[in-house]
Amino acid sequence: MSASGLSTVRLGRMREVLTGHVARGDLPGLVALVARRGEVHVEAIGTSEAGGDGGPMRRDAIFRIASVTKPVTAAAAMILVEECRLRLDDPVDELLPELADRKVLRRPDGPLDDTVPAHRPITLRDLLTYRMGLGAVMAPPGAYPIQRAMNEAGLSPGPEAAPIEPDEWMKRLGDLPLVHQPGEKWMYHTGSDVLGVLMARAIGRPLEEFLKERLFGPLGMKDTGFHVPTDKLDRLTASYRPDPGTGALILDDDPHQTRWDRPPAFPSAAGGLVSTADDLLAFCTMMLNKGRYGGERILSRPSVELMTTDQLTEEQKAENAVFFGGGSGWGLGVNVVTRRSDLAAGPGGFGWNGGTGTSVYTDPAEELIGILLTQRHMTSPMAPAVFRDFWTCAYQAIDD
Repeated sequence: MSASGLSTVRLGRMREVLTGHVARGDLPGLVALVARRGEVHVEAIGTSEAGGDGGPMRRDAIFRIASVTKPVTAAAAMILVEECRLRLDDPVDELLPELADRKVLRRPDGPLDDTVPAHRPITLRDLLTYRMGLGAVMAPPGAYPIQRAMNEAGLSPGPEAAPIEPDEWMKRLGDLPLVHQPGEKWMYHTGSDVLGVLMARAIGRPLEEFLKERLFGPLGMKDTGFHVPTDKLDRLTASYRPDPGTGALILDDDPHQTRWDRPPAFPSAAGGLVSTADDLLAFCTMMLNKGRYGGERILSRPSVELMTTDQLTEEQKAENAVFFGGGSGWGLGVNVVTRRSDLAAGPGGFGWNGGTGTSVYTDPAEELIGILLTQRHMTSPMAPAVFRDFWTCAYQAIDD
C-alpha cells in the first residue's frame, strides 16, 4: 500500500476492467484518473477515434465534458456572490428583464396560454438549485405543448449549445411560460444556461473571459474553454452516440471537421465546456481543499460547503428519482451524495455526469477524486456500465 492508501494491485484491476469495455467495442477509448492524498493514477486506454484513427488515447486528450460544466460554472457564480456582485436570494429581473413578471402553466401538460401569475420572482438560488420553474420535462419527446415550444425555439435541454446569441436566447425563453412556480420543483439543466447569461451581464464581459481570469487561470486549467484553439485540435477526441437499435457507434462530431473549432454563438454554462483530466483534477482539488488551490484561495470554505450541501426537499428528490435514486440530492450546481446506497457512493461526495460520456466526483471523507472521460454519449440519466465499473474499481482500490 502506498502513502495514498490506494492498492496498486487493485488499481490494476481497474485498468483490466476498463480495457475490457474498450476491447468489446463499447467505446473507442477513455481516460480514467483516480487521485488521493497527492498521488494521481491515470489510465489512457484505447484510441481517440474508432477504428484506431487518431492514434492512441493520450492523457492530455481534450473531451467535450457536457454537464460536468455545471459544477464549474456554479463555482464561478459563487465568486460573484462572494464579491456581492450577485446575491443568492435577489430577483434576477434587473439583469434578466426577460424573466420578469413570469406566467406559470396551470398544468405542465396544458396549453401555453392557460397560465397564472408567478407567486414570486426567480432568484439566483433558483437557477443554481434548478428550481426556476423551467427545464427538462420528464415525458416522451413532444408530449407536452411546452416541450414542443422549447424545441421550436431552440431551447430544448441537451449537450449542444443553441446556435443563437445569448440575448436572443433569453428573449425566446422570456416568451415562454414557466412549467412550475419558482422554487416549487426541480427541473434539470436550463437554470445553468440562464446562469451563464446572468453572470456575463453582471460582469459586463463575455462569460469565458471571466472564467479564464478567475478560475481557469489560477487553477492552471489551460485546456478548458468553450472551444478548442487550432493548435490543440490534434488532441480533440471524436464523439459518438450509440445507435438506438443496434448500439453501434455513430460519429456525432468529427475532430477533423468539428463544430468545436470556433467560439460558439451561445457559451453554454450548462454543458458547453471542453476539458482534460488534469484540468478537471485541478478544479476538483480546489473543491476538495474547500476553495484553496496551492497558495491561492479561489472560493471561501463556506461557499464550497454551501455548494455541496443538499438543498432539495425529500419530495423534490422523490419526483426525480431517475436522477437521484434515493441516495443523493442537489446542492448549488452539483449533485450531492446523501447516503451510502452503493459501494461507490460516499456520503458527502459531490460531482456530476456529462451526457457526452463523462463522470467527475470528489469524496472529501475518503480524500478521493475520480475522473472518467469517454467518447460515448449517455442514452439516459442512468449511469452506463462503464461509469459504474469505474467507480466500483476506484472505491475498491482504497486500502486503509
